[in-house]
This record gives sequence, structure tokens and C-alpha cells, in this order.
Amino acid sequence: MAEPGGTQAGERRGKDLTVFFACLAFVGGVTAMSFAAAPFYRMYCQLTGYNGTTQRAEQPSSVILDRKMTVTFDANVSPGLNWDFKPMQASVAPRIGETIQANYSVTNRSPYPTKGQAVFNVTPMEAAVYFNKIECFCFTETVLQPGQTLDMPVVFYIDPDIMAQPETKNIGTVTLSYTFYPHGGEKPVAGIAQDKATVQPKL
Repeated sequence: MAEPGGTQAGERRGKDLTVFFACLAFVGGVTAMSFAAAPFYRMYCQLTGYNGTTQRAEQPSSVILDRKMTVTFDANVSPGLNWDFKPMQASVAPRIGETIQANYSVTNRSPYPTKGQAVFNVTPMEAAVYFNKIECFCFTETVLQPGQTLDMPVVFYIDPDIMAQPETKNIGTVTLSYTFYPHGGEKPVAGIAQDKATVQPKL
């Protein structure tokens, strides 16, 4: 006949193991979700334009409207990256659906090669999902040698569907903003409002 104390101890061990494996499964699930969250968040932003995330297009628009929209340009550099970065034009006013190229210039002021990655957004955020980039220096990292200057194009168009939505049909001006971060560092979405000490002068 089994001792009552032994039976109780066995039951406690069984419960402890159950709790242990439940906690282990929970931690594993949270870890897996944390790794999956970033790509799902990026996908969500790309599909909805949330947080000012623009779209990437393979081909120009097949529809061009008569109405024009002003696009202004903003350029910023994160602390830790000794670069000068600026748009080559203050603004453009393409017809909606028209493919247009704008250019930025960046110079490495440090005495050694450095890498940077540009992140971007469009404001107002409601317009971001209709802002389509065909070519952009933000698609890849940028490597600059000491003193090197690069002219970098961005080719884009504004989707004519922007005129079909009540919340966007009256937008007259959008701003395309870039911020360069050291490659490998934290890269939050670029914003217009930043510390004045970190914002490079614009044209």
C-alpha cells in the first residue's frame, strides 16, 4: 500500500511539471510572436499607409489626371552619422499619376567610410498609401567614402485613387521626409518634427 505522503508528493511534482511546461510554452510563444511582430507590422504599414509608410511600385501609373499636387521634401540625419543630407529641390508639383524624379544629395564629412540607411514617411499620413515609389535610395543601404558626395534619385508618382477618397481628395500638399541612420542602428520611421540640433539645413 502506497504511503499517503508519497502520493501527495507525486501529485505536487506533477502539478509543478505542468506549471513549468505551461510557462515554457508561454515564453516560447511570446518569443516567437516578438520575432513575427516586426515583419507583420511592416506589412500592415505597407498595405494601409499607417505611420506614413509609402508604397513600392514596379511600373508607372497608367492614368494621369489634370490636377496637380505639391510634394515638398525634407532631409534629416541621425546623431552618430557625420553626413550632410539635403534635397536638391524644395518642392515639385506633378500631375496626379505623373511619374517624376526628385534628387537628394548626401556627403560624408567623416574621415572614414560609413554606412547609412534612409527611412522615410509621408505626411499627411492619409496620403501615404497613395504615394508610390518606383526607385529610391532608401531601398538599400548607402556606403560613402571619406568626403564622398552622392546624388540620389527618388522616382515616384501619386496614385490617382487618392481623388476617390473623401479623406484625401482635398489634400493639396504632401511632404516626403527622409532620415539617415547609421547602418545597424535603430531606425524609427522618419518624422518631420525632430530636435533642431539634429536636423540638417534644407534648400
